[in-house]
Amino acid sequence: MKKYAYSIPVLISRLIKKAKPIAKYLTISTLASIIGNLSHMGVMGFGALWIMRAADIMTTGNVWFYACMMFMCGLLIAVCRYLEGVFSHLGAYGILAKMRVDLFISINRLAPAYLIDQKIGDVINIAVGDIETLEYFFAHTIGPMFTVILLPVTTVFIALQFNPLYAYVLIPVYLMISVIIPFVGLYLGRGIGKEYRKDLGKLKAVILENIYAIKDIQIYNAQDEKITKVMEYNDQVNMDMHAMTMHKQALSSAPNFFVYLGRIMILIVSTYLLSNGIGNPVGTIVISFIATASFSSTFSLTFVVSHLLEAFAAAERIFLIEDANPLTVDPSKSVKIDHVERIDFEDISFTYPNTNRKILKQFHLSVQNHEHIGIIGESGSGKSTILRLLLRYYPIQTGDIRINCISLDKFSFEELHRHIAVLEQDTYLFNDTIAGNIAIANPEATLDEIRLAAKRAGIDDFIMSLAESYDTHMGQMSLRVSGGERQRIGLARIMLKQPDVIILDEPTSALDVLHEKELLYTLEKEFKDKMILTISHRLSTLTYCDRIIEVKDGVGNEKG
Repeated sequence: MKKYAYSIPVLISRLIKKAKPIAKYLTISTLASIIGNLSHMGVMGFGALWIMRAADIMTTGNVWFYACMMFMCGLLIAVCRYLEGVFSHLGAYGILAKMRVDLFISINRLAPAYLIDQKIGDVINIAVGDIETLEYFFAHTIGPMFTVILLPVTTVFIALQFNPLYAYVLIPVYLMISVIIPFVGLYLGRGIGKEYRKDLGKLKAVILENIYAIKDIQIYNAQDEKITKVMEYNDQVNMDMHAMTMHKQALSSAPNFFVYLGRIMILIVSTYLLSNGIGNPVGTIVISFIATASFSSTFSLTFVVSHLLEAFAAAERIFLIEDANPLTVDPSKSVKIDHVERIDFEDISFTYPNTNRKILKQFHLSVQNHEHIGIIGESGSGKSTILRLLLRYYPIQTGDIRINCISLDKFSFEELHRHIAVLEQDTYLFNDTIAGNIAIANPEATLDEIRLAAKRAGIDDFIMSLAESYDTHMGQMSLRVSGGERQRIGLARIMLKQPDVIILDEPTSALDVLHEKELLYTLEKEFKDKMILTISHRLSTLTYCDRIIEVKDGVGNEKG
């Protein structure tokens, strides 16, 4: 098994392709970076000439010309640093925004089967934290990559104008600090960056889980146990950060040696040339000043490399999601139907990926229009699996599911969702108004249509009792809405959608007896002309059903 899913050249290539929409911003930023760093060299070079002319060490050139050039280079540095920062970040933030949308599209393409086996906190960390980490690549890497090539070339070219020996000394030093050390640092430290991003994702996932479950933690006095768990993950992240710090320090210390070695070698060459009557003081001072400036700019690449360890680890996690293949895909041409008349499960056998236990074994079930079917069984018996297969979360391994005698894989997801609605045990409420939460089933619905659906679901009176009624924002109300009220908002969505088939997955598990009866009465009254499949672990929820199927050992048997 490969240690890394993508090589560093592949990651760089893909990230650069991602940056194509912001090419104009990055071009301006890179040019500003190059000009700014060349200006830094100019300040040092013209400064050396200015000092020597003012001290009459050299007799050519105008002292004020050198002073003005030094001043102009200083001004260029300030302007270019500003332009580099503005345009690099404008481009970076723009591409990060696009990448968040692209990642959501990828997750939506893989879901919901993908999310069943993932920790939501880690997925959130990838969508937010990992993408944010890539800001350093787009804003702070592309410019220095070009600068680190141009500055050494320019310095070596100037050195050749004085004496080739200077170039012979500079070239090995540049190769060490610009090529060998950064690449060795990247390859040796990549595992550290990967472990850090992975463990940080686990830490954020467990913190998020504990925040969601804070009421249960307090009720069962489990604070100490959960804090201990957080500390374990936290200690691992701290160990990863310690390893990264050690690597960063080694990466920044090694070039320092070669930078000072390069400066010493220039002085040694200058001494040798001058002692043999070959060189001149002007060349010695100019080369020393320019090389010092170029070393400083080139040396900054090592800091870029240390940040790239995290960026590449984050990019790998993102690309793994983008490149993953969904378990089920739309057919090339979807079959359309007007109304679901019957659904047949024929000899269905199924085993979840990466497991050996067969969940369903030649499962049979036929459901006619207007029938209300209850499905009961112990946890893990395969009740929910039946409905996940009907919704095409997973491909059918053995047997077939037919709608109106047509195989399920002939229908697109959009066509299935047009005819089938699901009410799960915990209805999710978005950070939107109550009207907006109901209207997710039909975004074009009018307020009158939304309210009619809420009335049929028995939630209109509650909504109207709120100060802002249907304009009440659920971000403020979410924690104060009971389980029964959530379920009725979910029912209102179904009322608004008016599907042919309704799937109820443990719809009353969070309700007391009174609210369970109220909900069942609403289901029986409002959905008597619909096909309903209800999953439950208790028989009291299935009193309105025409038939009850018990799933045991992967086989369905009708209860008398």
